[in-house]
Amino acid sequence: MTAAIYPGTFDPVTFGHLDLIERTARICSRLIVAVGLNPEKRPLFSPDERVHMIQEVSSKCPNVEVTKYSGLLVDFARKSGVFTVVRSLRTTTEYELEIAMAVANRQMEPRLEVVFLMPSLEFAYLNSTLVREIARFGGDVTAFVPPAVEQRLKAKFA
Repeated sequence: MTAAIYPGTFDPVTFGHLDLIERTARICSRLIVAVGLNPEKRPLFSPDERVHMIQEVSSKCPNVEVTKYSGLLVDFARKSGVFTVVRSLRTTTEYELEIAMAVANRQMEPRLEVVFLMPSLEFAYLNSTLVREIARFGGDVTAFVPPAVEQRLKAKFA
């Protein structure tokens, strides 16, 4: 793989996201982490805050670029000239949703290929919603997010 896109909301970025970023960065020459602006979601962090957090925690991967995008993933792929998308599959429910999105995206852009990576075992059930909920009630999120993200979560819920 020469280049790939890893799209997501990343609200906030977790160790699971970072694991996928680092693993993908090892197998491709360029990885674009694309922070999606989804009008259906009400994120805790602004798009710029999410971009900055991902840049900070993935700084040891020189081939990783972080940007934000809105609209369809296929349009972002066309603009960037990158047609390989990396996604994680954690649960069977997620599998159904990801397959539906992959098929729809492929119909809109036949050059688009989706590569699914299994999460590392310790992150198989980790997601941003869970992390936000724990942080909202003052719980310890050190096992789930890098220290810089933990500090931002604490500041948001202070």
